[in-house]
Amino acid sequence: MNPYQLLQQELRAEPRTWFLTGVAGFIASHLLEALLELGQRVVGIDNFSTGTPRHLADVQQRVAPDAWARFIFHKGSVTDIGLCREASNGADYVLHHAGFVSVPLSIEDPVACHDINVTGTLNVLIAARDNRVRRVVYASSSAIYGDHPAQPNVEPQIGRPLSPYGASKFMGELYARQFHEHYALESVGLRYFNIFGPRQNPRGGYAAVVPLWIARLLAGETCCINGDGGITRDFCPVSDVVQANLLAATAKRGDASGEVFNVALGARTTLDELYTMIASQVSVRTGRDPSPVEYGPARPGDIRHSGADVAKIRAALGFTPATDLEASLAETVRWYAEHASA
Repeated sequence: MNPYQLLQQELRAEPRTWFLTGVAGFIASHLLEALLELGQRVVGIDNFSTGTPRHLADVQQRVAPDAWARFIFHKGSVTDIGLCREASNGADYVLHHAGFVSVPLSIEDPVACHDINVTGTLNVLIAARDNRVRRVVYASSSAIYGDHPAQPNVEPQIGRPLSPYGASKFMGELYARQFHEHYALESVGLRYFNIFGPRQNPRGGYAAVVPLWIARLLAGETCCINGDGGITRDFCPVSDVVQANLLAATAKRGDASGEVFNVALGARTTLDELYTMIASQVSVRTGRDPSPVEYGPARPGDIRHSGADVAKIRAALGFTPATDLEASLAETVRWYAEHASA
């Protein structure tokens, strides 16, 4: 068995308590589902600014009633330090995924981005320190790398952030490091690269490209690529994010504490290639050929190429990313096809 499979056995045998911020969001709802299925106790908070009660309802339908009974929910924001202290009291681990998640919107509203991503992260760290949790795992981002030209991205080499969102994630890493050094609070940062999967919001002007294109193609609509089709990203299924979080939370101190890790497949895909794969899977579902893709201007603050070196997380945590992007996309298309009317 690989390290993640061994960890799952360990958690089932010895349940623990987890504090999960942003629990109604795309990524955190998958963490909630996985933890409940492993017999864990979970306390979650969310103010439904980007998360939705539908995600919690979906998890409730997918897990056994006795598993759902181990979940306690608090409605509220990480900007409320009192709530962070209350909800994390008694937790063994904190998985911090509440956040302001849009690069373009952070340019429009940098104050809100700072309040949630910087002040909110600081509140979570203070609460974790005061409640003596074992470790905080927090969501960082590939936006940390900014304008650094090296590809693939390796953890020690970062550039200047290209958006308030990138700057806010960098500040989160700095605060986590300070709490590690001054208060001995163990923390691990996970730099996510273009996560996709079921429950991701396909609607609105700031939707991620994978669910947006799937939704449009299922509806028979035309898709648009921002910039030219040669732009590359490292697309990573949400199941790998779940694996990375649980491994990071429970790893031996010397392997993880105070570190940051890339979370990705470790392979770059052009937007043209991504569109072809998604369109092919949708065609299998619908039996019709998609409209030709259109091209529009690049989005402000976006970088042209983004890919991850995942050697560090493989070596330190035993992380094993998915090997087949197309299969993961097919699973995601299937979920959206089944939930098209939701």
